Amino acid sequence: MSSAAATPVQPESGEPNGYVQRQSATLFEPPRPLLLKCGQEFGPITVAYQTYGELSPRKDNAVFICHALTGDSHVAGRRHPEDRKPGWWDGFVGPGKGIDTDRFFVICANVLGGCQGTTGPNSTDPAVGKPYGPEFPFLTVSDIVRTHQALVASLGISKLLAIVGGSLGGMQVLEWAAHAPDSIASAIVLASGARLSAQGIAFNAVGRRAIVADPAFNGGNFYEQADRPKFGLALARMIAHITYLSEQAIERKFGRRLQHTEELRYQINDDTEFQIESYLNYQGKRFVERFDANSYLRLTRAMDYFDLERDYGPMSQSLAKTAARFLVVSYNTDWLFPTEQSRAIVRALVQAGRHVSYTELNSPHGHDAFLVESELPMLAKLVAPFLDRCYFDLPKGAARA
Repeated sequence: MSSAAATPVQPESGEPNGYVQRQSATLFEPPRPLLLKCGQEFGPITVAYQTYGELSPRKDNAVFICHALTGDSHVAGRRHPEDRKPGWWDGFVGPGKGIDTDRFFVICANVLGGCQGTTGPNSTDPAVGKPYGPEFPFLTVSDIVRTHQALVASLGISKLLAIVGGSLGGMQVLEWAAHAPDSIASAIVLASGARLSAQGIAFNAVGRRAIVADPAFNGGNFYEQADRPKFGLALARMIAHITYLSEQAIERKFGRRLQHTEELRYQINDDTEFQIESYLNYQGKRFVERFDANSYLRLTRAMDYFDLERDYGPMSQSLAKTAARFLVVSYNTDWLFPTEQSRAIVRALVQAGRHVSYTELNSPHGHDAFLVESELPMLAKLVAPFLDRCYFDLPKGAARA
């Protein structure tokens, strides 16, 4: 991983006084912008990231976490006492947890095109002094990974012990392994696949249509308006959230139970009569408080466009280029990335003669199982020993390779 496109950054402890701080790095400054997959040059890019634990003297214990579609760099801990809740994977990342920050130096960065500190559509375009909005370029998973590779290089890390991700994060893991095969010692792919199914693309398309059809969207130029496209973005989230759950989980948690009364109201405009309706409305309303509509459009498109074999050829050939060990995990009730997609990755790795471990976990929670608190101990039993073994087997001086 070349650091030539980045200003060198000194790794710092991310947990002063028990609280994690968000850091930032400026990459791809002129005259060396990032050449995006769409052919456009783009830069400078600010990347927001958080770190946990300490980087070893040999810099051989770094673990990079790739977040999913609407995640961010705040993977664990609290930033300040007023935080309503900790990071999105707090039950899995930390001292003594699945990814043990007493042993490993953990990095998590917001994706390019995101809206939580990394340059995205809601960031100010230095050329015009206002948000990029609809002028922000088309993004791919490849562009996201190259940005994060530059961040890792700027921290002085030439080889990661592991790269970990679920869903869109798992796509990033596969892209990283195919594009920079010598830059990782191990890869963990959770509830993901080498491409999104036609059904997954269809759900993303409906979500994007909900956003652009919102009158407040205004072609993406809504940052100076009093109204934002909150109804369209909330609807997009509601649609997507259905794909993250399983039928079993919905039935178990909500069934056909009513929200407010024990009797049907016979009111056509009551959209929270059933508990499941109320839940989805709540998810939509909460989502618009933290996410940007233009970011959602671009990141779902990046997910649609990802196709590892189209870009790199058969997986048995593209993944054969890395010596990294793989851990692949699927969930039996995940219908967004069904088990067969994980097995296809495993078969390709076996055919390539790579070291791969695979498990299908039983869970009622569907695609979101890798994020559900009650499911994390089961995942930790797989990930913790896998990372320990990978670290134990590292050749001395491997990080300098």
